[in-house]
Amino acid sequence: MKRLIPVIICLVLAACKGDKADVEKKNGISTDSITEDINKIMAPEPVTLTIEEANELVELPLNCIDTEYPNKLGQTLENKEAIGEPHELHPAFYGCFDWHSSVHAHWSLVSLLKQFPKMEKKEAIREALQNSLSAENIQGELAYFNRAESDSYERTYGWAWLLKLAEELRTWEDELGQELANNLQPLTDLIVQRYIEFLPKLNYPIRVGEHTNTAFGLAFAYDYAQTTENEKLRETIAKRAQEFYLKDDNCPVEWEPSGYDFLSPCLSEVDIMRRVLPKNTFSMWIDDFMPQLKNKDFAMEVGEVSDRSDGKLVHLDGLNFSRAWVFYGLANQYPEQFGHLESVAQEHIAYSFPNVVGDSYEGGHWLGTFAIYALQQAGNKKKE
Repeated sequence: MKRLIPVIICLVLAACKGDKADVEKKNGISTDSITEDINKIMAPEPVTLTIEEANELVELPLNCIDTEYPNKLGQTLENKEAIGEPHELHPAFYGCFDWHSSVHAHWSLVSLLKQFPKMEKKEAIREALQNSLSAENIQGELAYFNRAESDSYERTYGWAWLLKLAEELRTWEDELGQELANNLQPLTDLIVQRYIEFLPKLNYPIRVGEHTNTAFGLAFAYDYAQTTENEKLRETIAKRAQEFYLKDDNCPVEWEPSGYDFLSPCLSEVDIMRRVLPKNTFSMWIDDFMPQLKNKDFAMEVGEVSDRSDGKLVHLDGLNFSRAWVFYGLANQYPEQFGHLESVAQEHIAYSFPNVVGDSYEGGHWLGTFAIYALQQAGNKKKE
C-alpha cells in the first residue's frame, strides 16, 4: 500500500486542481476515501507496552521508592521538633524525590503487576509493596497529615494520586491488593474528607500546567468515587466541576504549552468534563470550549524537550503523556466523535516514550508513571 502513496497523492492533487466528480469518475475511486487512506498510512504505529518494556519500566519505581535522597519535602515546620529525615516523616512514601512521586511510583508497581503478573521481578514487587504499605507505615503517614500545618499538604495533586493508588489496589483481584487497600484505607478516607471539605471553599479553579491544576485533581478523584461508589465525593466533584467549567468557551490552546507544563490546562478541563457530563451535554460543551477536537484533521505539535537533565524542562515529556491520556480517554468513550484522536495520542507517546527507560533521575522518578498511565488508557477501549 505504501508504494501507492505517490499515485494516491497525485489523484488527490488532481481532484484539487480539476473537477472532483470527473476525477472520481475517471479513476473509479472516491477522493475522500483516498484522503482517509493517506491519514491511516501516515499515522504513527501504536505504542503498546510489552512485557519486555514493562520489565525495564518497573526498575524505575522499584528502585526509587527506597531512594531517600535527593528529597524535596515541601514541608511547613510548626517548630524545630517537626524536622526529620524523609523516612521518619513519611514511613511509606519517603522515596522518589517527593511525596507525590513516591505515591504514584507505588501505583506504577501495582499497575504493571496487574497487567503483567508474570513479570521477572514479580516477587520483589510484591515484597516491596507489602513492606512499604504496611498498616504501621500508613499510620505514620496519617500522623503527618494530621499535623497542625499540614491541612493543605499535597493539595490536590498528591491527593489525586493517593486516590488513584487506592483505586488500583481496590480493583486488584489478589489477596495482597485487598490487604494493602485496607492498610491504606485510613489515609484514603482522610484524603476523601479533605476533598469534600476543600472543594466548596475553592471559589475559582486553578488553571495551570503543573501540580495545582484543579481539573487534574478532580479527574482522578472522580475515578475513585465512581469505582468505590462514593456518592458524596462523586456528587461534590461533579457539582464543582460544572460550576468551574460549564460556562467556559474558546480555550486558548494555542497558548500552550508553557515552558514547564506537564499538564495541558485546556485538555485537563476536557478530561474532567467528559467524566461528569452526559454525552449530549458534553458534545455541546466541547463545541464551545474546543470545537477543533471534533475535526478529523485535528493536529497538535508535541511538546519538545531541549534538555532532559533539567528537572523542569523535562516536564514537557510528561505533557506529551498527559495529553495522550486525555486523547485516548475521548477516543475510547466517544469513538464516533473522537476516534481520530488516537493517532494524535500516538504521536505524543512516540516522541517521549523512548526517553523514559534509563532516563536521568530528573525525570526517572515520575515520567515512567505518566507513560504507564497513558498506555493504560490506550487499552481502555469502550465496551459496548
